Amino acid sequence: MRFVDLFAGIGGMRIAYENAGCVCVYSSEIDKYSRETYYANFHVAPDGDITKVNENSIPDHDILVAGFPCQPFSIAGISKNGSLGRATGFEDSTRGTLFFDICRILKAKRPRAFMLENVKNLKTHDHGRTFKVIMEALDNLDYEVFHAVLDGQDFVPQHRERILIVGFDRERYGREIEFNFSVISPSKKPALKDILDPNVDPKYTLSDKMWACLQNHAEKHRAAGNGFGFGLADLNGVSRTLMARYYKDGSEILIPQEGKNPRRLTPRECARLQGFPDDFVIPVSDTQAYKEFGNSVVVPLMTSVAKLVVGKIREKEGK
Repeated sequence: MRFVDLFAGIGGMRIAYENAGCVCVYSSEIDKYSRETYYANFHVAPDGDITKVNENSIPDHDILVAGFPCQPFSIAGISKNGSLGRATGFEDSTRGTLFFDICRILKAKRPRAFMLENVKNLKTHDHGRTFKVIMEALDNLDYEVFHAVLDGQDFVPQHRERILIVGFDRERYGREIEFNFSVISPSKKPALKDILDPNVDPKYTLSDKMWACLQNHAEKHRAAGNGFGFGLADLNGVSRTLMARYYKDGSEILIPQEGKNPRRLTPRECARLQGFPDDFVIPVSDTQAYKEFGNSVVVPLMTSVAKLVVGKIREKEGK
């Protein structure tokens, strides 16, 4: 099956769908550093700004895949055209957001299915209005839609919850579609120590100044009754969620070291934390690599869902 990779980042979703036996026929990513990493690994230069791409120029495909950014919708603008309780048409309700570009491509190319990925908080964003508009727009496009929040920690040693939205074309399959996110996780749950390198460059160890700063910051929050602080990782367990801000101080995931200050993860360790293979090329600076992996997906979890989507299409088409 053919798929398109929108808001592609460094290609985590592409790897997932290729692992599910699919072929990528188009990709788009606006960040120049992510495009550099994407090219280094897939030998394809993604298109840039998707808002400037004519939807009819995109190749025909069976599955649309997108990890789109979460943006607020103009509720005032929607109210002008109709209440949220009634279908307003995706043109009215999503225009001016990047989700609109997904909708216009779905409308023009009519793929058999789609899979969208976003942060868990998408459901509560803007008091739930954003998610309501998204679900309404997809329903308006005549797709049967399913969603679930999944955690990657059964696949990688990282607590990482993300929402996945999957839809199937009612014009092809009708409304009688059953789908559940029954992913099959590995029998052995990975531990953080499994992805760490034994010998790491000293540059990843926190300086005395940085370590003192993080401890003082955490103490201030504790004194104020807040729970915020650095995350000294349990090597036999799972880490906190890797964020795009990791390049700043590494505070959410610090690796303890005997007789030394703790250290950051290396970019390669961040890649493993997201389930990327060790032959994945990292051509950019550490700062950019931290941002890229922090913005990416847990590849083996996405692979598991991709196989479910592909399997459902084959089942519905009797293949």
